[in-house]
Amino acid sequence: MRRTPESPDTPVHSGLHGRHKGKKLRSAQSRLMEDLLPRLAVPVGTEPLDPAALFDFPYDALVVEIGFGGGEHIAHEAAANPNTAFIGCEPFVNGVAKLVALIDRDGHRNIRIHPHNALDLLARLPQASVDRVDLLYPDPWPKRRQRKRRFVSLDSLAAMARALKPGHELRFATDIDDYAAWTLTRVEASPEFEWRAQASGDWTAPWPGWRPTRFEERARKEGRGSAYLTFMRV
Repeated sequence: MRRTPESPDTPVHSGLHGRHKGKKLRSAQSRLMEDLLPRLAVPVGTEPLDPAALFDFPYDALVVEIGFGGGEHIAHEAAANPNTAFIGCEPFVNGVAKLVALIDRDGHRNIRIHPHNALDLLARLPQASVDRVDLLYPDPWPKRRQRKRRFVSLDSLAAMARALKPGHELRFATDIDDYAAWTLTRVEASPEFEWRAQASGDWTAPWPGWRPTRFEERARKEGRGSAYLTFMRV
């Protein structure tokens, strides 16, 4: 896989970029956003969070998904792992509305939503409190002048490493070769993560029980494959 020649020390963003709202929500979506989202949302603030207090059951593991899009992956994971707690981060209002609708339809009790910048949530979680971080098909910002907006940076890797338990995984998926190379370059420069892949199947095959996201389905229709990169918190 070709690596990007750009330095991993490229200045990074202080927040997330892009649209925060798309087309107008349907009336049913608006009602759910008003009635159900307040019960699912992580409390806003800057004080430290107790993740156990967000859920009404004693969970076995805590997973944070950054940028859940339409929510199909996190909802699938929540259904398949009912004793795992999930916190999904997504600032795009329409994506949040889709996940809230899935939770209402299927009754997921193990999902909470942070409809804001994921870095804010990571900073508030206790150190070494998260069992896995999923970063799936983040916005690639393909133009060279936009690349500083990409979520993956040395700063964001440090934030994810702080929240992750040692020996646990950061999972990253993308259909953009340049973003895979960008991420590998930064992981190699990070003292907190290791990429332990030994063979091509370690990054070309999805994880067990994988449910494709809508971004992945679109990539397949457009003829693009995906990289599934697993990084270990050291």
